[in-house]
Amino acid sequence: MNRMKDKVVIVTGAAQGIGAAYARALASEGARIVLADILDGTAVAREIETAGGQALAIKTNVSDEASVAAMAAATVERFGRIDVLINNAAIYASLELKPFEQIDLAEWDRVMSVNVRGPFVCARAVVPYMKRNGYGRIVNISSGTPFKGTPNMLHYVTSKGAILALTRALARETGDYGICVNTLAPGLVLSEGVIENEEMRDRLTGPVIASRAIKRDQMPEDLIAPLLFLASDDSAFMTGETLVIDGGSVMH
Repeated sequence: MNRMKDKVVIVTGAAQGIGAAYARALASEGARIVLADILDGTAVAREIETAGGQALAIKTNVSDEASVAAMAAATVERFGRIDVLINNAAIYASLELKPFEQIDLAEWDRVMSVNVRGPFVCARAVVPYMKRNGYGRIVNISSGTPFKGTPNMLHYVTSKGAILALTRALARETGDYGICVNTLAPGLVLSEGVIENEEMRDRLTGPVIASRAIKRDQMPEDLIAPLLFLASDDSAFMTGETLVIDGGSVMH
């Protein structure tokens, strides 16, 4: 499979969990991967290279302009260009479910800094390189929660709603440069983080599955084919759109 052959793809939040699954899948399709994460992504990069791919792990704080600019420059230095950005890094599974009036301002700001500021900062850093080549794909990762108004996660839901708006506006500004910007919106995925957060898993899994037309747990593997579609030339005439993948809980 060579759908992404020689494309240079940055995946934020790729040191573990769903981001790592995205990175492995893109590499298996021939992409050269940059794993941008505040955590150490060396193990995933080594795994990709052992399988015959090319990967570079760069410690990156997506909310920090200088850190992201350095990551983009290092990507171009190593691979010569930037073709695709997967804005996956986000604060989610570590959150405690609570009524909105119990969310303190520091926690609100921390979620917004990573989940909203992060994709903005990353897009602003990579788009000039994409414009230079007249080509680019940006896939912003949102969630099914903005369509439901999921309670007890107001900061997270708000941040993921902002991603829908960011995608639409950015698509308008970059379309003339051959750049497509779309959103992938997963449902509740049994990622490593969700499995480790017993409260989140126990309180949300049952009701979410009951709301789905396809009544089973969603796994990271369920997102791979849609992600590859949005990151590749298969979606070359699609921009500003949101693809919800959640087993029919949200029918958007």
